[in-house]
Formats: sequence, structure tokens, C-alpha cells
Amino acid sequence: MTDHPATTQAHTTPSAPQARPDQQFHSGEKQLRVAVAVDLRESLCRRIEELEPRIELIRDHSLYRPMRGPADWSGDPEHTRSAQEQEAFDTMVDSAEALFGIPDVDPDALARTVAQNPQLCWVHATAAGGGSQVKAAGLAREALDRIDFTTSAGVHGRTLTEFALFGLLAGAKGLPRLQEQQGRRHWSDRWEMKQLSQMVVLVVGLGGIGSEVAATVSALGATVIGTSRSGTPVPGVDRLIAVEDLPRTAPTVDAVVNTLPGTAATEKLLGEEFFAAMSEEAIVVNVGRGTVIDEEALVEALDAGRVGFAALDVFAVEPLPESSPLWGHPRVLVSPHTAALNSGEEERIAQLFAENARRLLDGEELVNLVDTIEFY
Repeated sequence: MTDHPATTQAHTTPSAPQARPDQQFHSGEKQLRVAVAVDLRESLCRRIEELEPRIELIRDHSLYRPMRGPADWSGDPEHTRSAQEQEAFDTMVDSAEALFGIPDVDPDALARTVAQNPQLCWVHATAAGGGSQVKAAGLAREALDRIDFTTSAGVHGRTLTEFALFGLLAGAKGLPRLQEQQGRRHWSDRWEMKQLSQMVVLVVGLGGIGSEVAATVSALGATVIGTSRSGTPVPGVDRLIAVEDLPRTAPTVDAVVNTLPGTAATEKLLGEEFFAAMSEEAIVVNVGRGTVIDEEALVEALDAGRVGFAALDVFAVEPLPESSPLWGHPRVLVSPHTAALNSGEEERIAQLFAENARRLLDGEELVNLVDTIEFY
């Protein structure tokens, strides 16, 4: 990054272990000691300190794996630390009561610091799906109960909604057919394109992203059906259904947008039964997690004409294997999990972190707490 010095020495000297923060947060004197565990640019470190002055934010920019682009939290994989640098990095994160980011976005590094740092009480993951990273760390139940884990869910709502809208319109307007004809320089007879305003769109998952997708396509005139466990009304959603009703609902919709996280309960939720029931030439968009869609069943539905177009930003295995038939399918748009990437993401995550720090210090419930049973 370009706006910070090589190091911020005033913030790098670890202090001796302190009592758990939640024992002292309400004394009016306690500061929350936070270690920045990923490459957050200095201007945003200072912004967090401005938004929540009770934070003692320690960081050393010389120790991070540098970003290769916006919100590249895991950093350059070619960058390596010396043994001395690694020791300094570990000492820094082990001295904190809270972490901005999972160290190096590495579940093994998270497991290491949790084991070494009994005063750690809060970890904020920079990913919307940070629950999967916590699960991959294989933490003991004691640690999962001791530490609050939060994610950055919601900060990608607008960018992913725009990709979902792009996918819906690309399918409705016959993008594959247009590209194929243009490649052959063929001027065909005219044909009627679908209208989003006349479509029924099923939004699977009505969290932050799904709710924004629903509101956006509803504003453009679409009829929206959404899945819900609570039955609580959501703006822009005309009808709520239970997840169990997905196969019965499939024949009635023109398009489906998945926004669900990847959990044991959602794995291949949109599978053979669902795709077999879809109406002809339906549109499928996935901006949730790749594991929610049974990709083999989706390919079968594409070949059978039940799905006319699929815009996929996420996949069950990433990077998508070269052997996957999705790569070469003429009616599939493959996006390399990049739809959420935006230069404003880092600032939104920093603001979310500062708000959650305020909540922690004031004894309020944190936003985006990870369910440590299902890890979402």
C-alpha cells in the first residue's frame, strides 16, 4: 500500500498479558488492545482509532504480506518473512485482546495464536464467509466459547447485488446467443427477449446480500419469492417460502439467485430435485457459496434446457478445476470469485470493525457473530 510508512513503531511493542477485556471494559479506563493481523493501510488504521478512541491499535506494516490489489487480505503468496520477522509477527498478534483479521487469512495461524493467547476474546474476519475459516482452524469448544468471532458480511451487498443483476439481465437478454452470432458476423431474424419486470425471481437466502438483491430486482418490477426460516417480512419480497418448499417452487420461477453461505445444512441444497423441477430456460445466479449448488445437477439441467443460462461467481472447488464442464459450457458465465471486489471494501470493513469494537466496549451484542455450531 502507498499511504503508510514502513512501520509504526509506537504501536509495535507488546505489553505483558492483561486480564480478560470483558472483566474491565466498563470501568471507563480500559482500552481494547487490538492487533492488525493483515495488511490494512495506515490511513484506515488511523480511521479506526478516530472512530473508537478506546482502541489501542498495534500494527507493524513491515511484517504483513503486501496486498496485490484492493482487499487482497491474504496478500502476496510469494512474500516470505524471515524467522525474526515471523517471531515479531506472532508476538504482536499474541499480545492482543482482539484481532483485525485472521492472521495471514490462514486457519492454521489462527489456531496457533488462539492456543498461545489466553486473553484473546474477539477475532474479526475480513471475509463475509469468515465462519468457514474459523471452522477450518479446528478450534476446541472451549476456545469457540471463549472468543467472539465476527465476519464482514454485508459489506459486499451492493457489489454482489450488481453482479446478480448483471447475471439476470445477461440471461434475460440472451447474452450467449448474441455473442455467438456476433462471433459469426450473423445478423439473424429478431427475437423477443425476456423482461426482468415480467419475471418471477427466487432469492435463496435473505440475509444482507439477499435482502439487497430482493429490493433491487423488486424495484425493477420483478416478482420476488424468498426463502426464510423466521417468516419475518422482508422489503421487496412478495412471498416467503420455507427451504423445504424449494423443489415445489422451482417450476414457478424464471430465475434463482443464491446468496446462502456454505454450511453442512446448505451443501447441495440446490440439487438434482430442484433443477429437475425448474421451468424451461430458467436463469441461475450464484453469489453465495459454490457448495450450495450441485454443479453436476446444474450441468445436466443446462444440457436439458431447464436452465437456459447460469452466471456463477463461486464454485464448490476454487480455483475451478480445468476439467470442469462449466468452463466450456456455451450458456455459463464463469467469474473467478471476483464479483465482491471493490476499492471501497477495505474502508467499509474498517468502519464495521470500529462499530463492533464500540459495541464490545459498551457491552452490546456484536454484529455478524459467527454461529460456532454451523459456522456461518
